[in-house]
Amino acid sequence: MSALQLPLYLNGDAKRSEWSDRILQGDCLALLPNIPDESVDLIVTSPPYADSRKKTYGGIHPDDYVDWFLPISAQLLRVLKPSGTFILNIKEKVVNGERHTYVLELILAMRQQGWLWTEEFIWHKKNCYPGKWPNRFRDAWERCLQLNKQKQFAMYQDAVMVPTGDWAKTRLRKLSQTDLRRDESRVSSGFGKNVSNWVGRELVYPTNVLHLATESSNRKHSAAFPLELPKWFIKLFTQEGDLVLDPFVGSGTTAIAARMLGRHYLGIELLPEYVELAKLVQFNSGNM
Repeated sequence: MSALQLPLYLNGDAKRSEWSDRILQGDCLALLPNIPDESVDLIVTSPPYADSRKKTYGGIHPDDYVDWFLPISAQLLRVLKPSGTFILNIKEKVVNGERHTYVLELILAMRQQGWLWTEEFIWHKKNCYPGKWPNRFRDAWERCLQLNKQKQFAMYQDAVMVPTGDWAKTRLRKLSQTDLRRDESRVSSGFGKNVSNWVGRELVYPTNVLHLATESSNRKHSAAFPLELPKWFIKLFTQEGDLVLDPFVGSGTTAIAARMLGRHYLGIELLPEYVELAKLVQFNSGNM
């Protein structure tokens, strides 16, 4: 096992510094067993998609994807704290003219493994350029699956609130009797239908659709996701000093985001050239 130690961003005890604030080079399935049980607060990652990036990661056939990923997710389940969250960025592949079901099969298999499929966020690639195939259009979105170990988990919703927006100026100008009445339900669902609760608020909670541009090609990585994507999840599910893990860290985007927000990070990357790229990016981001 070879490892590239990056400058510590936060002060931690000697034991923790052995496996945090670093990017390790190697197969994550071989390296994850070195991480202590229930030590990670958040996992954010985008593993190689089925049959994608064959020139870099070799590609995994869609029929084999679940069997390939389950041993990895078992390790992730072990290292994640009971209050932690796993965000898995993944997308289906078209095979023989139809969507392959490997993502859905993976969700079901991970539920059998002990994961709870708590939520699904959609990353809308707002700068996606047009395209057309004989039976479909270009994808402009990807899944970000939220998986947890238990129903109660750490979540800091106020950290990702957004401006109310112009809709409130007209929608809340004159409230009807229906607006003033809240329909009770068995579950707590924000403000329900009592729209008057939004009056006077400058910030509101966002939806589960994230409108983010894709990363520019100058990062020299075949599938880098935008910095704002891991930053958003890190703000939502962690606090300063927490540990963020990315077992497929690539060029280091998740590590950069964690460092910028005052969190510890641990990245694992198979390809040495991407580890070196991550080192360079981390060095250049030191003043951010």
